[in-house]
Amino acid sequence: MTEVLTQLFIGGAWVDAADGATMPVDDPATGEILCHVADAGPKDAKLAEEAAVQAQAEWARTAPRARSEILRRAYELILERTDELAHLMTSEMGKPLAEARGEVAYAAEFFRWFSEEAVRIDGGCGTLPDGRNRMLLSRRPVGPCLLITPWNFPLAMGTRKIGPAIAAGCTMILKPAPQTPLSSLALAGILKEAGLPDGVLNVVTTSRAGEVCEPLLRGGRIRKLSFTGSTGVGRILLAQCADTVVRTSMELGGNAPFIVFDDADLDVAVDGAMVAKMRNMGEACTAANRFFVHRSVAEEFGRRLAERMGALVVGPGTRDGVDVGPLIDRTGRGKVEELVADAVERGARVLVGGRTPEGPGCFYPPTVLTDVSPESRLMDTEIFGPVAAILTFDDEDEVLRRANDTPWGLVGYVFTQGLDRGLRVSEGLEVGMVGLNTGLVSNPAAPFGGVKQSGLGREGGRVGIDEFLEYQYVAVPVR
Repeated sequence: MTEVLTQLFIGGAWVDAADGATMPVDDPATGEILCHVADAGPKDAKLAEEAAVQAQAEWARTAPRARSEILRRAYELILERTDELAHLMTSEMGKPLAEARGEVAYAAEFFRWFSEEAVRIDGGCGTLPDGRNRMLLSRRPVGPCLLITPWNFPLAMGTRKIGPAIAAGCTMILKPAPQTPLSSLALAGILKEAGLPDGVLNVVTTSRAGEVCEPLLRGGRIRKLSFTGSTGVGRILLAQCADTVVRTSMELGGNAPFIVFDDADLDVAVDGAMVAKMRNMGEACTAANRFFVHRSVAEEFGRRLAERMGALVVGPGTRDGVDVGPLIDRTGRGKVEELVADAVERGARVLVGGRTPEGPGCFYPPTVLTDVSPESRLMDTEIFGPVAAILTFDDEDEVLRRANDTPWGLVGYVFTQGLDRGLRVSEGLEVGMVGLNTGLVSNPAAPFGGVKQSGLGREGGRVGIDEFLEYQYVAVPVR
């Protein structure tokens, strides 16, 4: 395993928390403590802010090609250390090693993508309508940023935010989730090795998020917040950003509908369901949450899905042959248990799974429920676990109405062999992304994000760097 870094990374140096505090990092497969890392407090946050502010002007003047080359070197270093980073991620988060290796590749690709975007930041010029004035447009970094990442994709969520910030010329403070700080610290070490100047990236690991983040957002020196997490926390952060009008982009919760029409290829639909539901043990904002299956094919779809889900091997992510690792912690598992119990009490049938295994770790079996009541709590709660809840529908208008009956709108999935229907339903879904006959929408080249209470702005794609850039317009009269 790669060297485990456990200190804060501030101003290019590895330092202990000012008050000496540490916090444990647990292995969700065993419940045992892996190590302790520095637990930052407000003083550490101020030091990180000062480092980012002091580095901003010089970093903004750095040639785009220089920023591009740093990202490219970091991309190559990540790929070289795939196995080490995958083991580190599995240890702190639980996902199987094969899936962790996939995340390493996905994470690295954000650095490659934004290394190419760094040299394509453009502006413009033109003649204003009066004919007497010229317009010069330039784009410049928004300034020091606070990046807050979740625990479910600890490496990829870091690179998806750090990549465009570096490419745009912004300095930053990264606050990873307390459950999974090790991947972020490893990433900081890689970027330092790749030549990132001191102070451009600062990493503060903390269990005291409110004490660390609120003063930064209200202080006026941080000019951009990028957050991935729950809608509830997102609302709190938006309120904190209001005082100093901090620019925000947020990827929040989801309640993804997975729609299977009567003309769908069921083999394709079940394959898509396995990806959309079981990626990361279901602990993903893009995970299919509500399965709407046409009444005429619901029984067959449920049978096939239960067969596939029941064949998955549950166990520690480091063990050969394991398909499903533990959930992140006992709180997360307890939530899944409660949602399944509520659905069963309301009449749902368990086709497979549904019972918590005995023994250590936070394991929960892949579960398929059918005859699910629309009143069940899991219909309007992000499950964040390996549970597929199947409901039936009869016509297109009905399923669109039910699919859109939610305050969230991150992603939806549609399975049909009819092109007209596929496009019509995709356009009718109130979501930011649609998987049409596929269960995977995440790609560094695509704009990731949602509508309604699923967030603001987009990450990835050509527009991903826009969140970290401002326009400046210069008027030039020509006499």
